[in-house]
Parts: sequence; structure tokens; C-alpha cells
Amino acid sequence: MATRWWSKFPVASRDAPVRDQDGAGRAAGRVARADGALVLPFGGVWPRIAPDVFLAPGSVVVGDVEIGADSSVWFQAMIRGDVAPVRIGARSNVQDGAVIHVDANAPCTVGDDVTIGHGASVHGTTVGNGTTIGMGSIVLSRSRIGERAIVAAGAVVAEGSEVRPGALVMGVPARERRLLDQDAQEASAATAGRYVANAKRYRDVLAAAGAGEEGERGG
Repeated sequence: MATRWWSKFPVASRDAPVRDQDGAGRAAGRVARADGALVLPFGGVWPRIAPDVFLAPGSVVVGDVEIGADSSVWFQAMIRGDVAPVRIGARSNVQDGAVIHVDANAPCTVGDDVTIGHGASVHGTTVGNGTTIGMGSIVLSRSRIGERAIVAAGAVVAEGSEVRPGALVMGVPARERRLLDQDAQEASAATAGRYVANAKRYRDVLAAAGAGEEGERGG
């Protein structure tokens, strides 16, 4: 069986230091997670990731990033806290190929129970609790997305704009179409809970695949 691509990297444990004290850093060599996600410090600052966060193989987390309990970062997603911080709450999911980044004067804050869909770009913005950012959408710097809002797939939220709590926005640039009723808001927010459960299943699948690979090598 082919060697996993990440096996050439040393392993970064979850208790890696938040900041390298001596410049070079005692843990500066430990830059990758054993599950195949790449976790890197930037400017001496390490990501801080809750112990039960699922990081899929191929995901990348860099620098001043905090990720809360039961959240998940999926295949090929990138979270880069280099020139400003990124904060992600509990039970939120960053799906395959999504990008979260910042501007020097625009950190990115993502609340609890947030879904960021496949291929979305979320840049230097504030996203409220229970919100859904649709697949392929773009949310630009210094915007604010209210709680339990939905940014539709492919929408572009302009820089500095604001989306009301519970609103559905669509189009380029994104415009409010309507306010969602309570049932629609709850259904959207419930997506995050399904991703918490799915992440646990994927963790089991990856653990079983790793055990099988070790058995083949041992045999």
C-alpha cells in the first residue's frame, strides 16, 4: 500500500504550545496532525483546536485560529489566521474546499452551529450563530451576517454589508429575498447538528482504515 502523503511530516499534538517562546520554538518541527490535516504556526502562534474537533485529511489550519468543541473542518478546507485572528465556535462545520481568511484590519468570527458550504469563501467577516453560508458563496470583508440567516449558494455578500438575522439573501450582489419563518430558521441551523454526527462517523472510518493499514504493514 502506498505511504500516506502526510507521513513525511512530524506530528503536531493538540497540546502544542500556543506561542513559541524562544523564536525557533520547542515544537516548531511538529507541524502536522496524525489524521492527515496540516496544522501550522504562523508568527509563532499555533492554532488552538478543541480536542473533539474533526479535521479531515487534507484540511489546513494555520496561525491564530481557535476552533470550538464538536466543530469540523472537511477535506481540502483552508483556515488561515495569518494577518488577523480567526475564531470558530462550537458545532460549526467548514465543508470541503471552503476557505476562511482575514484582512489585517478584518478578523473573521464564526459563531456556534454555523454551516459553511462546499467551496465557499468567508473573508474577514462576522457570521452569527446558526447561520448557513451556501455552497460556492463569497462573503467579503467587514460584512456582518446575522444569526440564523442563509446566504444562498453562489451569492456574493459585498464588503461592509449587513445581513439581517433570519434573512435569506441571494444573488450577485446578495439581496434580501425574505425573512425566514421560525421553522425554516431551525431547519437551517439543524444542519450543523447533522455534521457533528457525521464527523463522528468519519472519525471511526479513518481510525478503522488506519488500523487496517497498520495490519497490512505488520503482516
